[in-house]
Amino acid sequence: MCQLLGMNSRLPASLTLSFTGFSQRGGCTDHHSDGWGIAFFESDGLTPGKAARYFVDKESASTSAIAQMLRTYPIKSHNVVAHVRKATVGAVTLENCHPFVRELWGRYWVFAHNGDLKNYAPPLHGSFRPVGSTDSEMAFCWLLQELAKSHAGVPSVQELTRTLAELVPQIAKHGSFNFLLSNGQALWAHASTKLHYVLRQHPFTEVHLKDDDVSVDLADLNGPEDRLAIVVTEPLTTNEAWVAMAPGELQVFVEGVPAEFAGSRPQAASLSP
Repeated sequence: MCQLLGMNSRLPASLTLSFTGFSQRGGCTDHHSDGWGIAFFESDGLTPGKAARYFVDKESASTSAIAQMLRTYPIKSHNVVAHVRKATVGAVTLENCHPFVRELWGRYWVFAHNGDLKNYAPPLHGSFRPVGSTDSEMAFCWLLQELAKSHAGVPSVQELTRTLAELVPQIAKHGSFNFLLSNGQALWAHASTKLHYVLRQHPFTEVHLKDDDVSVDLADLNGPEDRLAIVVTEPLTTNEAWVAMAPGELQVFVEGVPAEFAGSRPQAASLSP
């Protein structure tokens, strides 16, 4: 199956370190070599943006020249969704590479899925149609179609989460439905079989990548006000307190923490060893 990587940050942050390790799983330390992609929500200031800078490639992430550029080019973003693909449904083509991007309510939405949906053919009668042939893109189109039917305009993160909590089980009953979804305001993560997250904040510590011989002191890259959540299929580091999400859990991250803690200032105690 595929693997997912997401980030939600209180302030614009770079995902260079995590993407360095994650991209090695695209054909080097793991067999997910059937394409990859990444989308960054950027803005000119401290408010999360609604436009996404977007890269996909049908080549392996471990050998792609585009991926190599991104490992050394620090794009700052509040929300990031990335994916390395092991094809199960759909050919190895550019249009089948995740994340998928669509517009709704004047904002871009990005979506990436890990899993396999059986006998899944939802009725699509709105503006959202798959370009490729994956069950993943079909699920994304159906989610956006149903969100558009449920709300006249862009609702609050809390309202969106409640609606998603009603919609997601209708897809998950067809198989494995681990996914990441963002509209630039927040990062939604749903675990069907396997998904982990870690929260990073001041005081930052040194971390050791699992998929590459790299150690980095996060204190050199972050300030006291920085705070971010990293969500991934399998933990990226060997010395952090990764939290395994429960099957069926839908989590939303805002300002670098689960939504119920958003709005609070970073605390003195670190959330990871």
